[in-house]
Amino acid sequence: REKEKARSTEGMLKDLSELRIDDPVVHEQHGVGRYKGLVNLDFGEGETELLLLEYFGEDKLYVPVSQLFLISRYSGGPPESAPLHRLGSGNWEKAKKKALKQIRDTAAELLNLYAQRASRRGHAFTLSLHDYESFCEGFPFEETPDQLEAIENVIKDMQSGRPMDRLVCGDVGFGKTEVALRAAFVAVMGGRQVAVLVPTTLLAEQHFNNFKDRFAEWPIKIAEISRFRTAKEQKEALAGLEAGQIDIIIGTHRLIQKDVKFKNLGLVVLDEEHRFGVRQKEQLKALRAEVDVLTLTATPIPRTLSMAMEGLREFSIITTPPQKRLSIKTFHTDYSEGIIREAAMREFKRGGQVYFLHNEVDTIHSMREKLERILPDARIAVAHGQLRERELEHVMRDFYNQRYNLLLCTTIIETGIDVPTANTIILNKADMFGLAQMHQLRGRVGRSHHQAYAYLLTDPDRKITVQAQKRLDAIQLMEDLGAGFHLAMHDLEIRGAGELLGDSQSGEMQEIGFHLYSDMLNHAVKQLKAGKEPDLNAPLGVTTEINLHTPALLTNKYCPDVHERLVIYKRLANCNDDDELDGLQEELIDRFGLLPEQGEALIACHRLRIAAKAIGIIKIDASADAIQLQFNPKADIDPLKLINLLQRDRRCRMNGPDKLRVSVGLEAINLRTDFVKTLLKEFI
Repeated sequence: REKEKARSTEGMLKDLSELRIDDPVVHEQHGVGRYKGLVNLDFGEGETELLLLEYFGEDKLYVPVSQLFLISRYSGGPPESAPLHRLGSGNWEKAKKKALKQIRDTAAELLNLYAQRASRRGHAFTLSLHDYESFCEGFPFEETPDQLEAIENVIKDMQSGRPMDRLVCGDVGFGKTEVALRAAFVAVMGGRQVAVLVPTTLLAEQHFNNFKDRFAEWPIKIAEISRFRTAKEQKEALAGLEAGQIDIIIGTHRLIQKDVKFKNLGLVVLDEEHRFGVRQKEQLKALRAEVDVLTLTATPIPRTLSMAMEGLREFSIITTPPQKRLSIKTFHTDYSEGIIREAAMREFKRGGQVYFLHNEVDTIHSMREKLERILPDARIAVAHGQLRERELEHVMRDFYNQRYNLLLCTTIIETGIDVPTANTIILNKADMFGLAQMHQLRGRVGRSHHQAYAYLLTDPDRKITVQAQKRLDAIQLMEDLGAGFHLAMHDLEIRGAGELLGDSQSGEMQEIGFHLYSDMLNHAVKQLKAGKEPDLNAPLGVTTEINLHTPALLTNKYCPDVHERLVIYKRLANCNDDDELDGLQEELIDRFGLLPEQGEALIACHRLRIAAKAIGIIKIDASADAIQLQFNPKADIDPLKLINLLQRDRRCRMNGPDKLRVSVGLEAINLRTDFVKTLLKEFI
């Protein structure tokens, strides 16, 4: 039985805590420092494991592993230029305050956006199940669980009365187009028109053929607007669109122009959103305040990704590869004719085809002569954006039908070209490409069950920039299927996230890191929603310090891999309720065996943290002799309950205005934690 996995974007993000020594991290109370590894120290009560952070001027900070929820990886810009803070100076507080001011404005704008979207009435589509099921049967493959979930979410959004704005992030070739096809079917059957917007003419042509095939048995009229169509055909299509005779229109940027008028547009599908600029997207939004929008992308740009993380946009991820799909082997090497020859000949011998990417139209013909010399057996075709429409169409068709076995081309093939027999791609001057672009180009191969190869060639005589080197490293590391999402996270770290609203590409996020920024933004939005003014000094939530006077850690014997321990500590720290904690405890026992005493103590710490958070307790000190609770001065605690407890139980007494001390004699940890939990229940 296949186990259904619940995937949360949050979880995927937190797993990125693949911290390496010297990576910058953010501590919520002390600022940005560098991670220096896990260390074991003994404070007289047995060894405990701590995270060592180094700050400005080589100051050191030791953080108990049970408090990892205060720490997030710094991603807001390049790691080496992360602004390290000096411990004890006011710089971090200043940076946080400055960010909070900006966050308050952003949060207010966001709420305004939310309110506008919630108040707008979209069209609630109705679905005829019989028709829909017979349309689904036309899909020749089996849907993956993620794909099904994305489809369900999209249809649910379309049936609700609110305008949909959903981002479907799925890797190259993981079946995003099918999600769009089904959404288009629902919209057209509901009597509305659909516009599919794509970045390149080749992709428009391919989508047009796809849609025509899938809708062949239905009375649905589909048209395409791109430079592959004559002026007369385009004019007819536009007239049909305005008259309502055309149901689905597929086109390039031409669709955004002023002369394109719809009779009743119901759904806009935006494919490969990273190829459209901020302005163009805003233009689209204005075009359709009440229209459903579905955005498809393999590598969301950092800004969109951060908007999805903020919960500004609904978000679905497709991370399960289709069956029998293999990951693409990726190599980065200096330009060499021997490697080009070897890679191409290996592909030709198994009857496959090769893409050779040379992104300079001026020198593409001299490159062709070189390739003819290196590979006398190759049948070479050339494709670039300056070819005449018909010529380009013929070249692509001939390559698809295997009349040529090597396509020398520019990035015109970047999006959506699907040639199952082409399984080797060679990128010349790979350091000149962006991360999303390399990932997209690599996704042109390996679209069947054959092993595919990608070669990233760089010029040995030219120095590669630090940024470019990072991009090449990231793309090589991320060979796995479904890496698009993680690559986008790396992109977020290499380039920074940009301002969420407005055009500028970076802001206070650089200062305090992306994770903390988004946490603070969520906090501000919640406070504004509740009608409160966001407090610039308040911590994000109550952070409870817990001391059980016994080592609380996963021992080296129990889980030997440092990296794995760190990930588990972080996951424990991110648990927000007992059910999540139980699930994680079961997983640990399943993977590593029964927990040792130290592990039990660690889980107990987290149980108390979850229980204490709701009440507003900032410190729990539970030794064998006495238990002491320290309350947050702003906590909303009923004084009558406290007086009641003091009168009823002689062991309790107040120790100053905010501390409650209870004398007990409990040696066993589990008895102590149970006692603290019972005590906490008194105040709920």
